[in-house]
Amino acid sequence: MRTLMQTLTPQLVYSLKHYSRESFVKDLIAGIIVAIIALPLSIALALASGVSPEQGLYTAIVAGFVISALGGSKVQIAGPTAAFATIVAGIVLRSGMTGLATATVLAGIMLILMGVLRMGSMIKFIPYTITAGFTAGIAVTILIGQLKDFFGLTFQNAPVETVEKVEEVLRTAHTANPWAVGVGVLALAVLIVWPKLVRTIPASLIAVLVTAGVVRGFDLPVFTIGDLYTISGALPSFQMPDFSYATVAAVLPDAFTIAVLAAIESLLSAVVADEMIGARHNSNMELVAQGVGNAASALFGGIPATGAIARTAANVKNGGRSPVAGMVHAVVLLLVMVLLMPYAALIPMPCIAAILFQVAYNMSGWRTVVRMVKLAPKSDVAVLVLTFVLTVVFDLVIAIVVGLSLACLLFMKRMADVAEIKEWDYVEEGSGDQKRMMPVPEHVMVYEITGPMFFGAADKIPHMTRDTQRRVLILRMQAVPAMDITALNGLLRLYAECKDKNIQVVLSHVNEQPLSVLRKSGMLELVGEENIQPNIDAAIARALELKNETVLG
Repeated sequence: MRTLMQTLTPQLVYSLKHYSRESFVKDLIAGIIVAIIALPLSIALALASGVSPEQGLYTAIVAGFVISALGGSKVQIAGPTAAFATIVAGIVLRSGMTGLATATVLAGIMLILMGVLRMGSMIKFIPYTITAGFTAGIAVTILIGQLKDFFGLTFQNAPVETVEKVEEVLRTAHTANPWAVGVGVLALAVLIVWPKLVRTIPASLIAVLVTAGVVRGFDLPVFTIGDLYTISGALPSFQMPDFSYATVAAVLPDAFTIAVLAAIESLLSAVVADEMIGARHNSNMELVAQGVGNAASALFGGIPATGAIARTAANVKNGGRSPVAGMVHAVVLLLVMVLLMPYAALIPMPCIAAILFQVAYNMSGWRTVVRMVKLAPKSDVAVLVLTFVLTVVFDLVIAIVVGLSLACLLFMKRMADVAEIKEWDYVEEGSGDQKRMMPVPEHVMVYEITGPMFFGAADKIPHMTRDTQRRVLILRMQAVPAMDITALNGLLRLYAECKDKNIQVVLSHVNEQPLSVLRKSGMLELVGEENIQPNIDAAIARALELKNETVLG
């Protein structure tokens, strides 16, 4: 229990032990700057997710505060992210806000269990090709989803799937609003040029102020947030989700998707943060914090949240070094929401689309994708491309399941290709300068097994079908790191065939995991402890001893 408590101790506890006034000033400045960055992003991502603008802020406030306070990373900033946008939008369309809240709370419970069960290290089992593929796919879906607002199109239908949205964009291209396009281009220009001139003030905030001023000042016929949504500056209130059997059954797959994606995104972000500050996060505590934060977000009207790499990087670059910075960011957003939220109604929709274009571009990692396509094996490229296509055409769940399945099959094939069994004609005798190659004794067969012995390679275990005068079979297993039940059955079959032909089996240098499998199966008793030798020299010596025993006839 004590070990578990140490594993699940928030970084805030450690940070406050040596906290100073100077540390607080740095965290305060970083928290304020991150809040300014998060403000337009939270609103934009909420709209991309099909929910109201304030719900994005609810998420950044509630989940951002809780995850920073309980998290396993010193500098992680949490909130709504682009990775969830299309998933949340789909859940809202299918199950409404009640279904989304239920799915998010269930996902939070799953994340907590993952942390308690110490599954934080499981992130390493997600191949990078899959992560890169679905991240690029999500970026494309976000970009396509914003074409309507950027070009000011008038849709005849309300498409849900990405392919349907593309079809609707092409069908209604003639309805494009040139004023909306102009505002969108202006926003993009600010987003691109401003960081080259001034780095201290976020470009997204300037883009919002400039485009809102232009649309308002010139009374342009461009939709704003206020034209499409009712803006509320009210504090988030507690809302109990629907935990009826029907609702839970309907949204359980969505909850699983949210939990898996939140785990992947948050731990990837934490790894990036570690590299920036030279620290090491507690992955299990981070998962618990993500779980509590997501559940709290849903209970107070928010949407799913996870670690945000861009906001985390901004926190580090501006001096944040403890979870206090993330908590300050949440408090500042709360004050802004209460005091300034009504002004969000003036933000033009093409500006929101432009901000999300930039988010999609930044998260696409296209340079990484291009490099992987050029350098990676064709099989890895196939996994990446398939994951990308499935994410865009279908959804993230199908993409991850199919991509991971294909990656596992390719891995097993590679391991099976590595595994081999070959017969020796000569063995080394002596040591150092006295080492020489000697023929295998005439009554002995030596087979060396190389590589993991699992179901993919078990068919390589030979059959003792030939007639032979040799009476000892040595299986050298020094290069066998692991064995599964299928390979065990193959060895049991080989042992039975040897027994029928009065051939004694000797095992040489059996590693720990295979030895445990053999012991549990009872094969060690069949072979005999005296026939389990530590190395090939001892095995040959044992074979010479057996030459004169009656068991060899």
